[in-house]
Amino acid sequence: MVRLAQLVRASDCGSEGRGFDPHISPFRDLLRGPFFIYPLFYFLSNFYPLKPIILKINILAQCLLAISVLAISYPAYAQRSMSTMSNQGSGSDTSQGDSKTSYKPGNAWTLSYPLGSHIPSSIDTLLYNYQRQFVPALSSDAWATTGQVGGEGLNMIYFKRPQGSQFMFEDALMHWIPTFNREKFYNVYVPMTLVSYNFGGGNQNSTDRLTVDFAGNANRRVGVGANFDLIYTKGNYNSMGLKNLMFGAEGYYTGNRYEMQAFFSHYHSVNQENGGITDDLYIQDPAQLQGGVSTIEAMSIPTRLNGAQNRTIGAEFYMSHAYKVGFWRDDTQPGDTIEKKTLVPVTKFIYAFDYKFNQHEFKNVKGNEAAKFWKNTYFNLDRTFDTTDYFSVANTIGVSMIEGFQTWANFGVSAYASYEYDRFKQGVLMPETAGDETNSATGSTESESSNLSPLPQDFNPRYIESRNRLWVGGRLEKLKGKLFRYSADAKLGLSGDAIGDLDLTGYLQTRFSAGSDTLTLTAGGFLRNQTPSYLMRHYVSNHYIWNNDFGKVRTARVEGEMFLPWIKCNLSAGVENVQNLIYFNSDFLPTQYSGNIQILSASLEQKLRFGIWNWNNRVTYQKTSDSSRLPLPELAVYSNMFLGFTAFNVLHTQLGVDCDYYTKYKGVNYQPATMSFAVQGENPVWVGNFPIMNLYFTAKLSKTRFFVMWSHFNQGLFGPNNYFSMPHYPIDPAQLRFGLSVDFAD
Repeated sequence: MVRLAQLVRASDCGSEGRGFDPHISPFRDLLRGPFFIYPLFYFLSNFYPLKPIILKINILAQCLLAISVLAISYPAYAQRSMSTMSNQGSGSDTSQGDSKTSYKPGNAWTLSYPLGSHIPSSIDTLLYNYQRQFVPALSSDAWATTGQVGGEGLNMIYFKRPQGSQFMFEDALMHWIPTFNREKFYNVYVPMTLVSYNFGGGNQNSTDRLTVDFAGNANRRVGVGANFDLIYTKGNYNSMGLKNLMFGAEGYYTGNRYEMQAFFSHYHSVNQENGGITDDLYIQDPAQLQGGVSTIEAMSIPTRLNGAQNRTIGAEFYMSHAYKVGFWRDDTQPGDTIEKKTLVPVTKFIYAFDYKFNQHEFKNVKGNEAAKFWKNTYFNLDRTFDTTDYFSVANTIGVSMIEGFQTWANFGVSAYASYEYDRFKQGVLMPETAGDETNSATGSTESESSNLSPLPQDFNPRYIESRNRLWVGGRLEKLKGKLFRYSADAKLGLSGDAIGDLDLTGYLQTRFSAGSDTLTLTAGGFLRNQTPSYLMRHYVSNHYIWNNDFGKVRTARVEGEMFLPWIKCNLSAGVENVQNLIYFNSDFLPTQYSGNIQILSASLEQKLRFGIWNWNNRVTYQKTSDSSRLPLPELAVYSNMFLGFTAFNVLHTQLGVDCDYYTKYKGVNYQPATMSFAVQGENPVWVGNFPIMNLYFTAKLSKTRFFVMWSHFNQGLFGPNNYFSMPHYPIDPAQLRFGLSVDFAD
């Protein structure tokens, strides 16, 4: 009989290894950890004067005390118990010493579309910058936002922007909502439940976020998971309430021949739209508007809209099935009494199914505000209720030659064909009539029509539209080499309005030794010739109507990255050319520019450390050849200076201040009715050229993370009072924020 044993070192498991805990006394941890943290939270809770915050912090402190005891005591007890069970089961003699059992770390991955190939990912238990996830203005080094956690935003670092979707309304929420590329699958040796709760503000401006992630394995072949995310905020300014509910589930089976993976995700976002504040002087110099009074409560600043809201709903179900064929390899070793054979897969046949559903509603119940805010009203003067529904069904079949089945087969090749059917449905609210003769186009009476805006000359209502599209594609990849790894994808449209569409994407990475370290070079790029989305060409609503005959958008990008580990420096640069760019003009209508626009970007990230002192910096330079159609800040800087140390040998701590800054540029306007971002016209408003600074304290004890942050603490202390990320949309004022995250791995 042959026994196989694997020795796993603690250092190999990593600090984030699933199920691995140091074998130390839980009583000693109890004295050093929770009883140190509890007085700290109790002091902070009594220092901050708002009663709701006091209640939340006291509850949080008590929960932290109980959770910390469980998080330390139970894993240590379970580890000793499992070590004893392992020793008893193997017949070993425990009297010969204290045997330790270390569990292998788990792993996570996302999927590539459409075949569902695995892309390595990570499990979110890191301490560094954990607190920044709770501040909307810090979503990127330069971020244009309406202000709410979970609200609309646009990344002003151009090379970090995701590709637009077919349903344009979810593009503004892309940072917060679940997407195909973010859907994670986990393979863990110990069941994991990761619970996080963040909160800040008082009664009038509270913000809360609760997230739960679960993953577990029945065995090495079967795994399941679930996730839940709830964001609720009243906002720091008038009419900025938001509620975003997201949840999902995933599962997989990996057998010798058959594989299956599937997920379901759903989100439901409802947010009030205030259209921005009525006068920027309320932020820049309130004394001019208040007779010399220089202070003002953020919630008392008047806003342009007070009866408008957006509701955006989305769901996706994806599954893929694969069957592998190959040959049996004889792995019998000399001296074995039992013949051992292993299936070596050569070819994989794949079927994938993807269903998407989206719905958008825009409401406004105050017609008097609408007349001032929107230039045109086509159907209803009193109320607005625009609806847009979308769903798509895609079926894909593919075949893949698996990488590594022979020494000469050091790459994989895939080919597929994909058929998609989708449908758009749009609607507007017509006014109620009282027997008068109505206009057949607008549904309004003759007297009402005289006050409505005339319909565009090319108005051709297409309230329901269906499409059938066919693509073929392929992939060449090498993901297992030490020296070179690469992938190349190609996708070609063959029917419908996708005919002639082309998407080529490439990636190359190489590593080689440089002394005792490894230098990593990465290059990538894409070439795209794509038909604009349907809603950018055809749209009908109460305030906006367009029917565009746009040409294909041609985009080419080349970029590279170099990591120098011995000095902890990361360099990246890239250039992109866009022909037939589509953007929203100053009237908030989509427009196509037939010329070429170039974007150059370069970034430097440098980490410095001397003892417990750390200083991390990231500088991004970007230049656009046409700032009137594609405005971008030329320089964006993120700097983080902190003390990183371990208190009482168990409490990993970071105490510091960070700062975001980007240069002044012509900001983008936000349009609530279409959830879009547009360029400005004459007399533009410039935004930027102000620092956003945050004081923070973050710590991690075993599997528990928490933070205390005073965001935008420099408000009114130094720097200009011009903290707008978009015209008329100021960022949040100074605020205390708190967060707690517990990893229940047992």
